[in-house]
Amino acid sequence: MSTEKQPKVSFEKSLARLEEIVAGMESGELSLDDMITRFEEGQKLIKLCSGKLDEVERKIEQLLTKEGPVKTAPFPHDEEPDADELPLR
Repeated sequence: MSTEKQPKVSFEKSLARLEEIVAGMESGELSLDDMITRFEEGQKLIKLCSGKLDEVERKIEQLLTKEGPVKTAPFPHDEEPDADELPLR
């Protein structure tokens, strides 16, 4: 096993490459072997991106904890609310 460190790839570059892989796989133009190779690369990129997001979330929580208790709330939906969610007037 090599002790050399892998060069750090930015989250943005990893995400862009993942989008390229998905587009290529969706195109239907890849051979089965290429699909498997791209799938494996995509899995590694998903793990890398997920790990980076987890790391950033932990850092944000640490910063917020210094300011007081952390309160979490869900993000508002970008979709139109259901009729039963609309306020009564």
